[in-house]
Amino acid sequence: MSIDDQKSVRTPQQILSGVIELCADCDTCRTIMDVDCAFFPELYRLWDQSKESGVPIADAELRKLSELCTLCGLCPCPKVPMDVMRAKSRYVDQEGLPLATRLLTDVPRLAKLCGTFPQLTRVLQANPVISPLLHKTLRIHPERQLPVFATENFFDWAERRGLRARKPGQPNVAYFVGCTAGYLFPEVGRALVEILEANGLHPYVPPQQCCGMPQLVEGEGEATLRQARANCGSLLAAVESGDDLVSSCPTCGYFMKSLLRERAVYSEAYQRSVNAGEDEIKVPEAEGGGREHKVLKKSMYKDILKDDGYFSDLDPMARLDLAGHLSDAGEYLTRLEAEGQLATDFQPLPKRMVYFAPCHQREQKMGRPYLNLLQKIPELNIEPLGDSACCGMGGNFGFKANFHETSLDLGQPLLKKIRKQAPDAVITDCLSCRLQFDHALSIPIFHPLEILARASRDE
Repeated sequence: MSIDDQKSVRTPQQILSGVIELCADCDTCRTIMDVDCAFFPELYRLWDQSKESGVPIADAELRKLSELCTLCGLCPCPKVPMDVMRAKSRYVDQEGLPLATRLLTDVPRLAKLCGTFPQLTRVLQANPVISPLLHKTLRIHPERQLPVFATENFFDWAERRGLRARKPGQPNVAYFVGCTAGYLFPEVGRALVEILEANGLHPYVPPQQCCGMPQLVEGEGEATLRQARANCGSLLAAVESGDDLVSSCPTCGYFMKSLLRERAVYSEAYQRSVNAGEDEIKVPEAEGGGREHKVLKKSMYKDILKDDGYFSDLDPMARLDLAGHLSDAGEYLTRLEAEGQLATDFQPLPKRMVYFAPCHQREQKMGRPYLNLLQKIPELNIEPLGDSACCGMGGNFGFKANFHETSLDLGQPLLKKIRKQAPDAVITDCLSCRLQFDHALSIPIFHPLEILARASRDE
């Protein structure tokens, strides 16, 4: 069922009420999500309040509840966050999206605006009269600074270096850059290029749009589908040419490898591809890497196991194909190292750093590939920060005036732990986390690729 079809069936209030009923009946997330999440504590508070008072949850409270889900991926039930995203989409259809939110989600446009007049942007932010008006217009908390965009973004740099096209006859690696590495922290993309080129590979940047995650979280359903469809076409063209496909952004990876493929295996196209019988639904076994299947009776499960998720309008086989071919950059480099194709004669780096594996990386179930590579650098004392914490930033969440304090409260346990360890630097592969750390800590923050590139240089 398409998003348009679903809109005629249930209102956003009905969707959210269904989510609340489902979660209250299960109750699992009352305890496991009470620290790293803003959504579930509020959900259970509203449920308890409604049951005690006998008064239904107000529409305004449901609307606010929907804004608290940032699609971090930490909750155990994928149906819940995607239903919340569907409710957000219908709210946006009814109310429209505020201009401020639209600007913050459209990083390429904002980057072009700020990058065209970088000195003016800095002056406006520093002006004691204009800066508060700018923050108010964009609905950014006064303590947050607008993102600082690079003078030369990664895409322009790649164009200047001749990295916008593949090279026939060479081992090519198609790089999905993402908006944050593309416009905010181009040094991350340049570090990956440096590493790949040093190991005899040709990285190039195929045509691409924003992955769609910022729009999905804000409820821009049609924009999300449009961008996902365009990226599927472009990136799968690279795969068809025989190229490897990588991304350095865990959020882009989570979107394409996890969210986009949601329920695609229940589609008729997939079932035909695995030769499911007339009364069979074949479900891939996680333990078998998707090659082994559990066989269920279609007559019993056809109304439950079907491709009716948020992305059901997109070709299910294309979604699965993209998810199966895209590798996180750390995952890809680890595979090269295991095959003896990655130079690891790193230069010593006498520093003590901490490494944080972000939510969207952890939820891809690929271990901590960067940590394993970083531990090969001589004299680098690298300490992992654990696998349960969250920085609290949530993409645009931490910038918003209404959620700034909540964002910092969610990240406080992790921030306190980092301050206590007092490292020389923090390493994380999530650039949204980097923005949070830059705001809350006075410690240098790096992407693992930057450290690996630095250790690879013969200096």
